[in-house]
Amino acid sequence: MTTPFDQPPAWVADAVFYQIFPDRFASSDRLPKPRNLEPWDEYPTFHGYKGGDLYGVLEHLDWLTDLGINAIYFNPIFQSASNHRYHTHDFFKIDPLLGGEEAFDELLRACHSRGIRVVLDGVFNHASRGFFQFNDLLESGSDSPWIDWWHVDRFPLQAYNHDEPASYGAWWGLHALPKFNTENPEVREYLMQVGEYWIEKGIDGWRLDVPEEISTEGFWEEFRTRVRAKNPDAYIVSEIWGDASDFTRGDRFDGTMNYLLTGHIFRYVGGHHVVDEVVEGITYEVRPPQDAGGYADGVDHLYSMYGAERMQGHLNLLGSHDTPRVMTVFGNDTKSVILATLLQFTFPGAPSVYYGDEIGMEGKRDPDCRRGFPWEHEQSWNQEVLEATKSLIALRKSYPALRAGEYRRLWPHPGNYRIGLYVFERKLDGEHIVVAVNSAKKAESAEVPGIDGTEFQTVWGSGGISDDGETTGIALKGRSAAVWRVS
Repeated sequence: MTTPFDQPPAWVADAVFYQIFPDRFASSDRLPKPRNLEPWDEYPTFHGYKGGDLYGVLEHLDWLTDLGINAIYFNPIFQSASNHRYHTHDFFKIDPLLGGEEAFDELLRACHSRGIRVVLDGVFNHASRGFFQFNDLLESGSDSPWIDWWHVDRFPLQAYNHDEPASYGAWWGLHALPKFNTENPEVREYLMQVGEYWIEKGIDGWRLDVPEEISTEGFWEEFRTRVRAKNPDAYIVSEIWGDASDFTRGDRFDGTMNYLLTGHIFRYVGGHHVVDEVVEGITYEVRPPQDAGGYADGVDHLYSMYGAERMQGHLNLLGSHDTPRVMTVFGNDTKSVILATLLQFTFPGAPSVYYGDEIGMEGKRDPDCRRGFPWEHEQSWNQEVLEATKSLIALRKSYPALRAGEYRRLWPHPGNYRIGLYVFERKLDGEHIVVAVNSAKKAESAEVPGIDGTEFQTVWGSGGISDDGETTGIALKGRSAAVWRVS
């Protein structure tokens, strides 16, 4: 069945995403490497390459399949002169250090044969100094035929002298990232064709970098129309760290990276474990700690912003290439990581695991959060986090209600704070799941009204539950969680 134009694709609710930073996930011997690479296991630098490639991803698809992953979001893979590849040289070419088009085509076929969707990062607000039309501007100055592709303030261009401001529009004023003039019909058409080209090649959607920066009227509406014309089930998700409700009404994006939910989760289950110096500078709220009432109110606010249908299109994450690792945020407190992962995987929207978070990788802000995956150092893996992640992915896949069911807050009632116990339910087509989390250090219990059921089967974690026909008694140990199937 074809997805209605104004709704997220149905497959997104069933997706478990895995975010891959290509230079750092895995390196394959199939691809010859240049000599000047950083050692894989050393701390990353801002500009150094480690040599991860798409063949490396291909050779580790069993790892993803075993985890239960069925969708990949790739950080940029187009030709670029930066390890993160947000400085695009050519939107129609796969970076040769990643294996080029041959590696991508083989990987895409292999992913689809396993039922794994592939979403690419679209960086359409800006390019790089090496992008042909900007490079011509550097060489030809005011005589360049591409001058109207950019926002030129004056000549000569200050493209490399960082003691002077860039003399052209650039993202955050960074000389290396000249901003496209999307008011120019030629630029707009070029970017639309990029969006269509890779959809026609078989990708399953786009994650769009800093889309708020493109204010050209109708740009994203046209992008959606043209991409969805090529594939009506294409997923179009934005990177908006705050309120994205104006962008997710069905005419532009299906959802956004749900950093607002991330902040509420951190404040609730992390609490005083959140390390202040690690989260300094993060733009979504991760401090001060929240009790269960504050967290439930925060979730209610998200629902008031987006509505139940739009919540299904969001990408729910605990970390990304732009944030500290969740393990480091929580000061290496494994229990906080597991409780956060539970909330992520039982909430409406598509969960996204940043590569390595499933084994408890550590790292502060970038570039530290972009370390090489320690394939050769299994002794460093946090097995408790790994097993919890696998079990929660399996839990989500086992119960459709956890993927697409109605959400309802059960406890605490609005206005009831100073407690750690949070209870909610998910319902779909007669399937009924109840989830309870206690973020407090001590055991807590509550008599929860309104749970329709008499038999409770524990399907994850452990906790006490009983029903007298009017209320349901729920009791959890400190820093624990439980999930029940209700009948």
